[in-house]
Amino acid sequence: MSERRHPLSERWADTTPFDPNREEPADPERERWARASQWQLLWWRFKRHKLAVVSMWFLAFMYATIFVTEFLAPHGRDSRNAFAINSPPQMVHLFHEGEFVGPFVYGWKQTLDMETLKRIYVPDTTKVQKLRFFCRGDPYLFWGMIPGDRHLVCPAENGTFYLMGSDRLGRDMFSRILYGARVSLTIGLIGITVSFVLGITLGGMAGWYGGWVDSAVQRVIEVIRCFPTIPLWLALSAAMPVDWDPLWVFFGITIILGLIDWTGLARAVRSKILSLREEDFAQAATFMGATPARVIGRHLIPSFTSHLIASATLSIPSMILGETALSFLGLGVRPPIVSWGVLLNDAQNINVVALYPWLLLPVVPVILVVLAFNFMGDGLRDAADPYQ
Repeated sequence: MSERRHPLSERWADTTPFDPNREEPADPERERWARASQWQLLWWRFKRHKLAVVSMWFLAFMYATIFVTEFLAPHGRDSRNAFAINSPPQMVHLFHEGEFVGPFVYGWKQTLDMETLKRIYVPDTTKVQKLRFFCRGDPYLFWGMIPGDRHLVCPAENGTFYLMGSDRLGRDMFSRILYGARVSLTIGLIGITVSFVLGITLGGMAGWYGGWVDSAVQRVIEVIRCFPTIPLWLALSAAMPVDWDPLWVFFGITIILGLIDWTGLARAVRSKILSLREEDFAQAATFMGATPARVIGRHLIPSFTSHLIASATLSIPSMILGETALSFLGLGVRPPIVSWGVLLNDAQNINVVALYPWLLLPVVPVILVVLAFNFMGDGLRDAADPYQ
């Protein structure tokens, strides 16, 4: 009687004699990952997070615009048109009466409601105003230094072009949102720089030295964190002199945001230093005569830099929201400097918003940028996880 064999036994049993000199077939993919550096591995894992990649490119585009704001804005920052006060957004068209005309907008028929005193704008289809590109328009000082008047797009001669409407003084909302991006986006970068300097320095000292240094830093952190954030922002902002130049107010707000936000980073750095300072590579550097500052800055911090980058991308949105909230309440950046919070300050009156809802449009880039930073931060945090 023949022995019955399981039908799957041949699939799971390898009867080939073992040869210790046999070479395994090359696996290019495994070799590529084995030879990759830490930053390459981080980038490859980050690319798996599609939403984080899209957010990264969106933020790169937003930050690229702040270098050429004057060129991209159709109007000057403070250019006014007394005949287009609270003008609604003008839609860009390509076809007029079935014929291709190119990018253009229709002019307005303006009337005044004598009961509500509201200006009523009705598109006038007989006024076809073709947009001009790479044209001469309102003069400006590029970055406050170089005079110029070239714009990417301009309204037609003796025409109007308000893509996102105008405010109560007849100023173009789209242009002012572009100018506001320069302040609101950079204030987060400067604030996170201040936060990183304080957080890494104090957190590194607390983690390396321990003892009374650690206790002192922890008590300072606990005192700062016990205060509610928004009242503390309001108190520090109100303490700034009212006669300060708006530029000094801008730097004052960034320092305030950085001084409050460093505590969480300092605790994260302290915990990392505590876990790494006893490692062999740190002890070897110490025995070779390296100073604590060199050991921390040259050996310990680079080992968790990816975590710091992820932490930064999650902290910048809170600073942007902080500046927006302070400026919205009138305690942050002040005119003539324009930020998204300053623009939203005009939308405090609910009656104004009901009549002119486009004054709320500056909140759209705030939401998009904050979401993009959070999505990118989540992607970086997942990519920096060594156990993925």
